[in-house]
Amino acid sequence: MGKLQIDVLGSSFAIEAKEDDTYLKKLLSYYAEMTAQIEKRGHLKNPLQVSILSGIMLCDELYREKSKIAQQTAEDEIKNEESSKRTAAMIKMIDTVL
Repeated sequence: MGKLQIDVLGSSFAIEAKEDDTYLKKLLSYYAEMTAQIEKRGHLKNPLQVSILSGIMLCDELYREKSKIAQQTAEDEIKNEESSKRTAAMIKMIDTVL
């Protein structure tokens, strides 16, 4: 069980989670990087807006990664199906010859 003190965008609070402290700190660091990038662009100053946009950007990142995995899984299934068909055809040819 890990504990994490969060100090981001003018808010401060502590959480406890199943994950260890190191993992939680990595997550917070990544989120802090995201919010810092948005703040540097200078378009948004309101902490709530920065937080919401950071959340949307992180969701986009997650969605894209999940889509890549789903695409790769679908491609792998097609390749496996083709390999199975070819294997079956080769076995049939071998059986015919024998």
